[in-house]
Amino acid sequence: QVQLVESGGGLVHAGDSLRLSCVASGRSFGSYDMGWFRQAPGKEREFVASIKYWSGNTYYADSVKGRFTISRNNAKKTTYLQMDSLKPEETAVYYCAADTNSNSAFDSWGQGTQVTVSS
Repeated sequence: QVQLVESGGGLVHAGDSLRLSCVASGRSFGSYDMGWFRQAPGKEREFVASIKYWSGNTYYADSVKGRFTISRNNAKKTTYLQMDSLKPEETAVYYCAADTNSNSAFDSWGQGTQVTVSS
């Protein structure tokens, strides 16, 4: 099992940048793939980005390619999401998640951090 805690959210203006952090804790080795998701009011949760543990390969939703960057520091068991050129429609609660069972399905989730982008 792993516990995830997000931080770094806040209120910014359109075009600004923000970096989110997700710290993992627990007994696991931490050798799992990580991802970021978001959920806007009245909408379903959507995939934003992910990063593989072994290869470091990253994947992004089309809507954020070129603007968001996911990275990780395995020694610190921390995953980051650098968000540049934020848009108002990206206002949402951002969640990090872990594929702890190595089955290509995210099964552990944090409680989320609010990101609000004003116009």
